[in-house]
Amino acid sequence: MAVVLIIAITAAMSMPLLQEQIAAREIDAIARRFISHAHFARQQALHIGQSVQLIPLKGGPWEEGWVVQSGCPTKQAESSCQPKRWFSQGSIEPVYFKGGGRQFTDPHSGKRGILFNAAGAAKTGQGGFVANRLILGHQRVPHLERQMILGSGGRWRICDPSRDSKRCH
Repeated sequence: MAVVLIIAITAAMSMPLLQEQIAAREIDAIARRFISHAHFARQQALHIGQSVQLIPLKGGPWEEGWVVQSGCPTKQAESSCQPKRWFSQGSIEPVYFKGGGRQFTDPHSGKRGILFNAAGAAKTGQGGFVANRLILGHQRVPHLERQMILGSGGRWRICDPSRDSKRCH
């Protein structure tokens, strides 16, 4: 009876830690999937020689998912352009983007997303460089977060602010 009681107490004490580890792995998996889709979008832009974008599904929030699709080469062709879609990701619950995922918004058009030009650079509609971050959180563990940071050289990194406070800024 004492052994069962000790096992029960140990299990009860370790449950919050286990839930936090599961939540951290869920956030990390979503972050890696997002970054791999961004890498794919960049590689497709280089391969086909035209712009490719990573945008939220249906223009909504990032939490609803995202899609990698070809962009339209010119503004005149936008109305007749039928983008080709390669990958999409559906809802990512219970993971969410902190701050509503407002990051990666083109300051000129107000549209969310990352547009990779034919040279593979992340650019805005006006040609400026996009360097930004998306911050992921978890509904069951509110203090947990990961930052996906796109640097000026086009490199992505996943940063855990609780461990790497210097690298996250």
